[in-house]
Amino acid sequence: MEQSYKSSIMDHCRALKLGGIRGCLDAVMKDASTQKWSYDRLLAELLSREAEHKENTHRKAQIKKAGFPQLKYLEDLDRDCLPKDMAVALPELEALDFIKTGQNVIMYGNPGTGKTHCAIGLGIKACLAGYNVLYASVPRLLVQIKECESQRKLSRLQKRFEKYDLAILDECGYKSFDKAGAELLFNHISLRAGIKSIIITTNLGFDKWDQIFTDKIIAAAIVDRLTYKSYIVDMNAQSYRIKATEEWIKERKMKQKTDK
Repeated sequence: MEQSYKSSIMDHCRALKLGGIRGCLDAVMKDASTQKWSYDRLLAELLSREAEHKENTHRKAQIKKAGFPQLKYLEDLDRDCLPKDMAVALPELEALDFIKTGQNVIMYGNPGTGKTHCAIGLGIKACLAGYNVLYASVPRLLVQIKECESQRKLSRLQKRFEKYDLAILDECGYKSFDKAGAELLFNHISLRAGIKSIIITTNLGFDKWDQIFTDKIIAAAIVDRLTYKSYIVDMNAQSYRIKATEEWIKERKMKQKTDK
């Protein structure tokens, strides 16, 4: 390709924001020349590369927009170490049909058993499938709700919350709420009830949710809303962090014996 034409094409690509074509132009033109492609095939290949580039860019933007604190993928899970309930449920959950049907997923159990990893992993997979996802820890979400209420911007926040295909509410139970906070959170969650999916992670069983929501009536109402036709996944098991620490200590002791 003549340098003057290449320079002109690159300028047009920048102006039209065709990053995919800009990135692959040299390689595609070389293939076209070597294999004697027709103009039709060349154009189709360039447009295909551009469409793929835009799709990848969109997916990355969706993941960033979701607000995940870390990128945890389902592929990185050691499935042999998952609690039994999750080992059974995960193949069905990762098909993402629960999002299509507006069902909730509630993962409960002691810390360190993979609840957050599974929740974020499902969220990232949903982003890659084109769904609009929100991640929020419950304590931070409640702070945001209260701030918006005080600034008279709550309705705007609620409208945004309603539109997400999937909302992941992590760490429910690490901090209890007063009655006013519980009512605000209940009203917020109720916006999605039976319509859009929520994934909840919590370290407490439902019989102890009155410890989170100090008002027993609100606690019962929230449990009722969230659990209706939901996936309830028992994540109680030995903490993988404690297990990893024990193995590390064991290996260290063995190494010390060997070094003597």
